[in-house]
Amino acid sequence: MPLIVNDYSWRQTVSTVYINLPLKGATAREVDVLLTDEYLKVHFPPFLFEAFLFAPINDDKSTTRIGNGAAVITLPKRTSEMWEQLMIIGDKDKRKEIRESALLKYEEKMAAQGKAKAAKKQKERKYALETMMKLEQEERDSIQKMKDDEREKATAQLEAWKLKQKQIAEEESCRKPQSQRTHPDTSEAKKMPTIRSGAGNVQRGKRGLNEAKSKKKQVDLPAPRPFGSIQVHFTPRVFPTALRESRVPEEEEWLRKEAEARRAINAALEELKDLKEEERNPDWLREKGNKCFATGDYLGAVNAYSLAIELNRKIPALYSNRAACHLKLRNLHKAIEDSSQALDMLTPPVAANASARTRAHVRRGSAFCELQLYAEGLQDYQAALRMDPQNEALQEDTRRIREMIQGGASNPDED
Repeated sequence: MPLIVNDYSWRQTVSTVYINLPLKGATAREVDVLLTDEYLKVHFPPFLFEAFLFAPINDDKSTTRIGNGAAVITLPKRTSEMWEQLMIIGDKDKRKEIRESALLKYEEKMAAQGKAKAAKKQKERKYALETMMKLEQEERDSIQKMKDDEREKATAQLEAWKLKQKQIAEEESCRKPQSQRTHPDTSEAKKMPTIRSGAGNVQRGKRGLNEAKSKKKQVDLPAPRPFGSIQVHFTPRVFPTALRESRVPEEEEWLRKEAEARRAINAALEELKDLKEEERNPDWLREKGNKCFATGDYLGAVNAYSLAIELNRKIPALYSNRAACHLKLRNLHKAIEDSSQALDMLTPPVAANASARTRAHVRRGSAFCELQLYAEGLQDYQAALRMDPQNEALQEDTRRIREMIQGGASNPDED
């Protein structure tokens, strides 16, 4: 039963009440203050101070300062008037009613503060993710601008080179002798039929010249290309094991599941309305989560992986990576849940997904061991060791877990 503190002192002004409470050697960490508009409780084991206030106060503006072995509590009054006394005088039932009402108000206030804090935290996470996406977009825009500038520069250089070549050709044609420049006309004139007097002969001469030119153009045209079809053949997959021991059906099923997972994308999500089209991609979000994990932003990584899972729930790597984040955040039960989900999806067990299954077993085994469920953790580590028997770190961790289980069995707790 707590000891009631009676050696307190108090004073007041028209607007404020000041209470000086000795802490009797207690530190600030040990002091618990509960305050509403009608009730005040200060608990520092084994002592308890309880006050049923004479009039309502403004609990939102009240303060408590702890120092020099005492707690100074400042209580602003709701109405500016002098109190006759600090506490009301009432029977036990009335005090009980005030205490229960105050506790209910305090719980509601704490719940509202918790919701507001959670909403603020979610808003900050969203802002951080949007900021990172904005920085990524700015970086992509900068790279694209550099490419465009280089393309324009190369185009300008090419146009300048073409102009220079044209000028050189014109200069060479001007330097040719007159006989070379008139030779083509002479040859054409030789091919023309004999022109006699009269308009009809002139027209026939022009017609013959045009027909000769058109025939020359037709002769110069290349023949049409031959057409055909190309047969494409894929080399069949070859496995080193014998046919009776081969896992070809399992391998093919695993490849089929991976292909289906890539196609199963749900882009109609409320969280994606502010994202750009290229950012609505599970692979892009997974890379974002990997970057956050590498920089120690585990909450940001969890958000990125979770959004990717909402887009595509058939990629086991997203669950396995989120389990690693939960391990860092000490969300051990969630780590076990995500690791188990990844292992359920990594079926059938084939060589292509052996490394992923090893990581999932290690992460679930680590979570079990953190929860002191060493037997379950040992099973996961042994499963990982069967897939990677040459891993020295796995061998050492498995040996340590086995020793912990044996040590606990040899030294049972005494009643």
